[in-house]
Amino acid sequence: MRVFITGATGYIGGSIAVRLIAAGHRVTGLARTTGKADALAGLGVEPVVGTLDDVETLTAAARAADAVINAASSDHRAAADTLIDALAGTGKVLIHTSGSSIVGDDSRGEASDRVYTEADVLDGWQPEPDKAARVALDRAVLAAADRGVRSAVLCNTLIYGHGRGLSRDSVQIPRLVDQARESGVVRHVGPGHNIWSNAHVDDVADAYLKALDTVAAGSFLFVENGEASFLDVTTAIADALELGPPEAWDIDSAIAEWGYEPAVFALGSNSRVRGTARDALGWRPRHASVTEWIRDGLNASE
Repeated sequence: MRVFITGATGYIGGSIAVRLIAAGHRVTGLARTTGKADALAGLGVEPVVGTLDDVETLTAAARAADAVINAASSDHRAAADTLIDALAGTGKVLIHTSGSSIVGDDSRGEASDRVYTEADVLDGWQPEPDKAARVALDRAVLAAADRGVRSAVLCNTLIYGHGRGLSRDSVQIPRLVDQARESGVVRHVGPGHNIWSNAHVDDVADAYLKALDTVAAGSFLFVENGEASFLDVTTAIADALELGPPEAWDIDSAIAEWGYEPAVFALGSNSRVRGTARDALGWRPRHASVTEWIRDGLNASE
C-alpha cells in the first residue's frame, strides 16, 4: 500500500513511517525543506516538499496514495479539510491524529476520578474552551465518512519512548526531563496527583499500522495502554537521573517555564481514558509501564 504521511519528520509521524516501511508499505512523507526531505529519503521515505498550507501539494500527494495519515498537527483545520476534499468519494483511508488533552481538565496537579470513554466524547460532549477547535476538527474528520472517505481519528494519550524516525523525543516527559537536567530538581505541577493514560510510541505506531487495514469509517479510538500520575512519572525521572525527590511547582512558575498550554493541559491536567482500539483494530500493545521505561530506557540510546 502507498501511504502518504504528514508530519513524517516528527516524533509520531516518523515513528509511524518507519513502522509502515518495515511492514512492507511504500511511504511518502511531507517535509518543509529540502534538508528534511533528504533526511526522510535516508529512512526510506519518499519525500514530498511542502507545508500544511500548500493545497495543491497536499491534494496531489493524497490522491496519489492509497491511504493518508495526518500526523503533522491536531489543530490545523485547513490541512484536514484539504485532505478530506482530496479523498472525497474515493473510499480511501484517512487517519487523523488527535490527542487526549481534549478531555483534559484545569486541575493544576490535583487528582480526578473522571474516566472518559469514546462514547462520552462522541455523545454531545463539550470540551474545555481551549480544546473546542480541536474537537470540532476531529468531528469534521469523522463526518467525512459521509463523503465517501474511510476516515477515522486515533486519539493518542501521553506517548513515551524514543521515536524511530528523525525526531527522538515526545512532548510531555522530555519537558520534565529537560527542566530537571537544567535545574537539578525534578518538578511537577502542584502535588502531581493528576493522572494521564499513556502508550509507548512503538505500540502507537502498531495501532496506525493495524488501522490501515481494519479501521471502520467514522471511528474515534483512544490509543491507551495504562495510566500513571505525574508524581509517579517525576519520581521515576528522579531515579533515572539520580536526583533528589521531585518537588511541587506552583502553576505560575510552571507556565513561566513551559508556557500556558503545556503547563495547564499537557502537564497539570488529568486525561484518563479507556478505549476499544484492541477490539476494533486487533491491536496488541506490548509495553505497559511508563515508569519502568523511564527508569530503564530514558537514558538508553535506543
